[in-house]
Amino acid sequence: MTDPRRVVRELVRAHGRTYAEEAGIRLRDTPQPLYRLLVLAVLLSARIRASVAVATARALHEAGMRDPRRMAQAGRQRRVNALGEGGYRRYDERTATLLGDGADLVTHRWGGDLRRLRQEAHGDSGELRRLLQEVPGLGPAGADIFLREVQRVWPEVGPHLDDKALSGARRLGLPTDPDQLLEAAGDTEPAVLAAALVRAALAKEVAEDTLRRAA
Repeated sequence: MTDPRRVVRELVRAHGRTYAEEAGIRLRDTPQPLYRLLVLAVLLSARIRASVAVATARALHEAGMRDPRRMAQAGRQRRVNALGEGGYRRYDERTATLLGDGADLVTHRWGGDLRRLRQEAHGDSGELRRLLQEVPGLGPAGADIFLREVQRVWPEVGPHLDDKALSGARRLGLPTDPDQLLEAAGDTEPAVLAAALVRAALAKEVAEDTLRRAA
């Protein structure tokens, strides 16, 4: 049996990049990157390739829709156009509406600053997960996507290894107990570990590559 520590090490070495990093989001506990992460979580929630969702998040940013005020002011057609630029065509009309409605919610409920959502949750990750699902387009899976990534800057969320991450662990033959996974990961950040495990869950070739490297 391959040492779980070696499997995790090779997984993280080759595939340990968060989706926020891939989308060009320099995640900090400030309004704009937190909002961009929320948009990315909405995009990743649809049944569409993660690479398309990431490219679309970049396209929205490049089109100037990098905070809730600009997202709302852009108008529905500009949002549709940016979604199309990123390749997000299958859900572009619906998602354009969801992003507009979500921008309005974040603006009016939390003053455009998701740190206020964090404060409303009072350090309770379960309450935070519930509040996130009030955002149009974010269900339980989308809330988990946001929490997996935001644990880098909101430490009370972590360690957050959701069902999708644990599915990746199962595919790799790793323990599915979060404590055992974290032990095998050593000093690896939980957000990086979670992202790498999700990549293994989504792509069989990632798991095969990792196991080949670890053999």
